[in-house]
Amino acid sequence: MLDLAGGWTLSDESGAHSVPFDLPGDGVTALHEAGVIPDPYFGRNEYACRWVSERDWTARRSFTHDGSPCDLVIDGLDTVAEVRLNGVLVLSAANMHRRWRVDVSHALRKGANAVEILFRSPVREAAVRQAGMPFYIPYQQVNGPIPHANMLRKQQCDFGWDWNIALGIFGLSGAIRLEAHGPRIGDIIVTQAHRDRVAEVTLAIHAEGLAEVTATLCGVTRTAPVRAGVARVTLTIADPVLWWPSGLGPQVLHDLTVTGEGASATRRIGLRDMRLVSEPDAAGRSFGIDVNGRAVFARGANWIPADALSGRITPDAVRGILQSAKDAHMNMIRIWGGGRYEPDWFYDLCDELGLMVWQDFMFACHLYPSTPAFLEEVDAEVRDVVSRISHHACIALWCGDNELIGALTWFPESRKDRDRYLVNYDRLNRTVEAALQSVLPGANWWPSSPSPGPLAFGDAWHDDSSGDMHFWSVWHEGRDFDHYRDVSPRFCSEFGFQSYPSMSTIKAFAAPGDWNIAAPVMESHQKNPGGNARIAETMFRYFRFPVDFPSFVYLSQVQQGLAIKTAVTHWRGLKPHCQGTLYWQLNDTWPVCSWSGLDHGGNWKLLHHMAQGFFAPVTVVAVPKEGSITLKAVNDGPNPVKITVTARAAAMDGTTRALDKVSLTVLTDAAIPALTLAPGALAADEVLVFDWTGDATGTDTFAPKPWKAYDLLPSGLQVDARQEGAVWKLTMQVNVLAPYVTALSEVPGRFSANAVTLLPGQPVTITFTPKDPAALPAFTFKDLHSATYGG
Repeated sequence: MLDLAGGWTLSDESGAHSVPFDLPGDGVTALHEAGVIPDPYFGRNEYACRWVSERDWTARRSFTHDGSPCDLVIDGLDTVAEVRLNGVLVLSAANMHRRWRVDVSHALRKGANAVEILFRSPVREAAVRQAGMPFYIPYQQVNGPIPHANMLRKQQCDFGWDWNIALGIFGLSGAIRLEAHGPRIGDIIVTQAHRDRVAEVTLAIHAEGLAEVTATLCGVTRTAPVRAGVARVTLTIADPVLWWPSGLGPQVLHDLTVTGEGASATRRIGLRDMRLVSEPDAAGRSFGIDVNGRAVFARGANWIPADALSGRITPDAVRGILQSAKDAHMNMIRIWGGGRYEPDWFYDLCDELGLMVWQDFMFACHLYPSTPAFLEEVDAEVRDVVSRISHHACIALWCGDNELIGALTWFPESRKDRDRYLVNYDRLNRTVEAALQSVLPGANWWPSSPSPGPLAFGDAWHDDSSGDMHFWSVWHEGRDFDHYRDVSPRFCSEFGFQSYPSMSTIKAFAAPGDWNIAAPVMESHQKNPGGNARIAETMFRYFRFPVDFPSFVYLSQVQQGLAIKTAVTHWRGLKPHCQGTLYWQLNDTWPVCSWSGLDHGGNWKLLHHMAQGFFAPVTVVAVPKEGSITLKAVNDGPNPVKITVTARAAAMDGTTRALDKVSLTVLTDAAIPALTLAPGALAADEVLVFDWTGDATGTDTFAPKPWKAYDLLPSGLQVDARQEGAVWKLTMQVNVLAPYVTALSEVPGRFSANAVTLLPGQPVTITFTPKDPAALPAFTFKDLHSATYGG
């Protein structure tokens, strides 16, 4: 094997630029590092960098070789590209989602060799393909300032999205190497059947140059012949040690080894029985995931690419983001269909962390062609992706696309000629499903998200009775947060509310003179039309006017957390009618105002801190209705729990009075009422404070009115900060009720908790762990009073 990664040279079609180019990597990053373009993330530099995607670029390098027969292996070639070896065209590719393996023996030389990759301009190539369509295929212009992303099998958000920069990048995100001809074990397709303490693991092992292969798993070994390039083996595992999602049991992974004469391969296998359960019922159609016979309530968020520039994505950074998801008690992420299928190591991390993966196929928000050539490429893509990643324990669900059913109603062309575009869509969707089932028969398949169910094309944005729902009325329609309580989804796979990134992130792209929501820099880092105005308008419904820009940023994050908490707590209280909430979105691709709970780079916004509470496996949620407030207990854990729930009224001066107290056993199958407070139980200046103790502990606050309706008092916050080893302990106490007390640090690191509501006489200690143990943080603090009254 000869690795061709490393130093290449990149030049443009005009000959004006020639820069070093490290592969894997992307061309925009290379040009920035060489000083040809400014940092595209800073200020308004994005617009000065878009010319890059309008040119063809060529990457070149040389190497020596002994001239023996070889295959060229390339992963993540982005996107329309031609590969030449010693001037001989060896590969023409137009799909970044596929792996490529081509025999280049005829072009190799003994001694010096030259290889080059010509990257065609994605802007020009997309336009050419649109012009060649038999009829116009609309694309979502609001999400993509660079047109016709739907023409290319490329990461769709590269052309821009309502949270992403638009750069139309190119490059290579995976490996590039020469492999000598010889025996080889390729993809291993794994299927599992579980019954009565037995797991039957069936393998379809793709092999070349081998007469037979031997497979071993959990001490069980079988040998099978290779026929027509595939060996089929069934391994029967007695008393299997099972893999569980996070919070329900251990994430046990077993080594599967496959060997043949001169070849070997290893996979890490989690033994589990993962099923999509979606059946007609009295309400409509259910939707949920069962794991090892247990219904699992999905708690999580939507995943978008870890960075807009693929060359900046690292396994360590991604591990940090996924670990943050687990630390906030998430057990599922949805890999959204406008990004990319992630590399193998990503799914390894999800296996290890117990994060189930809802896997979209990469189609989002546009309409797409159904020409024979396009569908042939889609068929090859799906087969390749499923063959590559389907063995992972984390894969819970395969979904055909993101919002393509809804997109049929978004464009004048498809509204005018719905039959044509519906048939066009159906051809694509059936191609995806058939390709999936050809590789993985019986796979957990869902046609689209959102969708009421197979061959159902209804409005899953407003109909909450069946399948999965995307509920965007609060954000896009400007409805109050209480509107989340007006719907009862079976599974909500998208809903969200925006906030500003943290000040530490804003400082990385904006100078102090631009710290204003109407400043051009801030507007260029807000890609959702009207987004800044919507954040501000909603803020004035719930809070008093912030005293300065940092307070505006703080309040935007409190507001975002309150919005998502309102939805999640209500829907968790509907269990088992509702079996999942995945908010939009977990992470950011660049520093931007967005719906994310994590800043670009992984810093926790207040939403993520609040998710630690509202996603806790055992929790108590407040459900208001017609003036009364019911506290419901929810248990998503593996075993029943006994808890005692205490409700108190708290006035603004911090005095409290007892309201009710009850002890109960909470089973795992449904949310149950713990106690109900009658209308009038709270005075006009009081909020509800409740806690639970016993097998699980926690505390929460519910304000029946917007916080602006309460006359908050200066908190008198006092903090004792002490360093113990690499960790700082911050003990906070107040003189009055202090909602959403938040600690801030300019030093990167992790707070154990934040946005904490404090009462007098009840000090709370949180910790801060700097990313650099030698760093000395300086802490500042905010709460609702200081952000809106000053002081």
